[in-house]
Amino acid sequence: MAWQETHKEQSKDRILKSAAMLFTHHGFEKISIDQVMKDAELTRGAFYSHFSSKSDLYAQAISEAAIIASKRKPVNHPLNMKSFAQYYLSTKHRDNNNEQACPLAFLVSDINQQDNQVKKAYTKTLKAFITQAQSLSTNREETLQSVVLMIGGLALSRALDDKEFSNELLAACQKGVTSLSAEEDADVS
Repeated sequence: MAWQETHKEQSKDRILKSAAMLFTHHGFEKISIDQVMKDAELTRGAFYSHFSSKSDLYAQAISEAAIIASKRKPVNHPLNMKSFAQYYLSTKHRDNNNEQACPLAFLVSDINQQDNQVKKAYTKTLKAFITQAQSLSTNREETLQSVVLMIGGLALSRALDDKEFSNELLAACQKGVTSLSAEEDADVS
């Protein structure tokens, strides 16, 4: 029986979704090709018809993770930089291990150890995130500062073993973004 034309595309999509979830929750080194393929319910042999290496998969999974994570945003969100920060820097976003994690925050320390293909995918994803945030602001520098506060704040808060301190960090970063957007609002007036 012949495979459907879409079978190869569907298989690659399953692999990317599995890799995106596994890599963002565990990092590059702790996840093997076998684990990705098992999670995707495919054989290891299917991997090589889609990807040239684990690094190739990782680079593509970063983009896939960003797409999946962005679809999870609440309807009509973000309305402004403050609401964007409240959503992004939430305990729900930090703690939810059953949904796609943000690759920007949860892979930030992992990317420096990777090849240029992976760094290029991460850079492209970061630039897209900045573009999204820039739509809520007229000041590029304040947008960059807000994005760094959000990504760094979320990454650090997830790395901590002290929930109270982690929550305090999230709240401080939300306040920092709100302060930056308040400064911009004052400058515009």
